[in-house]
Amino acid sequence: MTFSLLHLSDPHFGRFAHLEQIAAVEELVPDLEPDVTVLSGDLTQRARHGELQAAKAFVRELERTAPVLVIPGNHEVQWWWRPFIPFSGGAKYGKYKRYFGPVLAPSLRLPEAVIAAVLTAHGMAWGSLTWNPQDIATKGHLPKGEIGRARQLFAQADPSQARVLIVHHNVLRGERSQRMGLARWRQAQRRVVRSGAELVLCGHDHQECAELLANRVVVSCAGTLSARLRGARSSVFHRISIDDRSINVELYRWDGDRRVFRQSDIHAFARGRESNEAAVATVAG
Repeated sequence: MTFSLLHLSDPHFGRFAHLEQIAAVEELVPDLEPDVTVLSGDLTQRARHGELQAAKAFVRELERTAPVLVIPGNHEVQWWWRPFIPFSGGAKYGKYKRYFGPVLAPSLRLPEAVIAAVLTAHGMAWGSLTWNPQDIATKGHLPKGEIGRARQLFAQADPSQARVLIVHHNVLRGERSQRMGLARWRQAQRRVVRSGAELVLCGHDHQECAELLANRVVVSCAGTLSARLRGARSSVFHRISIDDRSINVELYRWDGDRRVFRQSDIHAFARGRESNEAAVATVAG
């Protein structure tokens, strides 16, 4: 079994979108031949109609090569319409749904993989409140019901199928930001591990990483395709290939001199079969 996907995140269509990078991705994607492409949120800067229209056009271009799974990030949630109602899909997600349909957390079952998205972007909600004013409407949270739905899908998967979880907010601490994307992050990490996911795709932090959670779950945090970079870093997206033995995360980094994305680092992880209970104990410790 060999399966490949592209992981893109945080283009922030609007003021900060890097249109030259967007065009370079569109040109490169057919050559990379993914089985599926994932866009893990923050498609826009202010969820304006023009920004959502540009994001929709980008997705349509990507769909010419492979199916595309899209989820909303915190920048797509108009939380001020329905504060403190985290499960309402009404006004908060109204504009997003107009362009990307009613399903906020899509799933896809392929012969080689089961892919399940869960909604972590709820705007200003009880589950994501902290004492830091900077976190208002920015932090995400991972409700038990959301992760339970993904866990059920993974439980039904064949052992040979890769189990891929999509969230918007980073589940590991950002190296430069030193911030967790999710409030109650220890609980969220335990829920991710217990879900049975082998691979988590996230964004939000605007800095790329490929690491292990609890010595078991591969975490791919894609960078941003925008000018909202952390420090003097380049924009990065990921190509991930999965076979029977390994999960390989290939980083494609923006070459500002040549105006193209080039393959840089490759991170290889064995596909483990350890028990979930052992992994949860690692997180708890």
